[in-house]
Amino acid sequence: MRLGERVVNGIVHGLTGLLCAGDASELVRVPQHGPLILIVNHVNFLEIPILHKHLVPRRVAAFAKIESWRNPLVKGLFDLWGAIPVRRGEADPVAFRRGLAALASGMILAITPEGTRSHDGRLQYGHSGIVPLALRSGAPLLPVAVYGTESFWSRLRRLRRTKYGVAVGDPFTIDTGGEKVRRRERQQIADEVMFQLAAILPPRYRGVYADFTEATDRFLRFSPPAISGIRRTREGTDA
Repeated sequence: MRLGERVVNGIVHGLTGLLCAGDASELVRVPQHGPLILIVNHVNFLEIPILHKHLVPRRVAAFAKIESWRNPLVKGLFDLWGAIPVRRGEADPVAFRRGLAALASGMILAITPEGTRSHDGRLQYGHSGIVPLALRSGAPLLPVAVYGTESFWSRLRRLRRTKYGVAVGDPFTIDTGGEKVRRRERQQIADEVMFQLAAILPPRYRGVYADFTEATDRFLRFSPPAISGIRRTREGTDA
């Protein structure tokens, strides 16, 4: 890691620790090597520095809306961290190829399938753009939830630190069994992935994925002895 990057990381991580406090111990479950797609909920901007702070020295790339690069400070930070600009609401083959390249190099790629901030912490519908990336790369997916940060701005105005929690699910891959994946199947897979994210969140944050009677895991493959987060929750170990 270059000196400039260490200095910037120190400043960002220091500010994050000054403004926020939480338990991120579950992130030790993130593999230390190999390509990995992190499926992350999107409350506000805090997911990025919180995860970056606790995952270093692993290299983490993330998709971010291309409009963020209009801000010189954000642009400098995102370029330093290897963030990938993406055009929202349309197919972006350049971002897709860069995401595949990051995974091929053994990096972590963080994705927020909701596509936009919830602000209140409750899950919104996930978009299906993650599905072709997961299928093409063959990389495992790992649900990671950061919660509690919806109170950041109100607590900052009162000069109080924001308390957050981090939960990590079990890794899985997507397997269509040779079935042709059309738009309907892509959305079903995206919803299956989002239900796994919902399963590791406290109930009040599950939003549109709160009803587990609608959940399936038809296209998800878990490695033994791990089991689906949905099944674990149904068995009485709710968060």
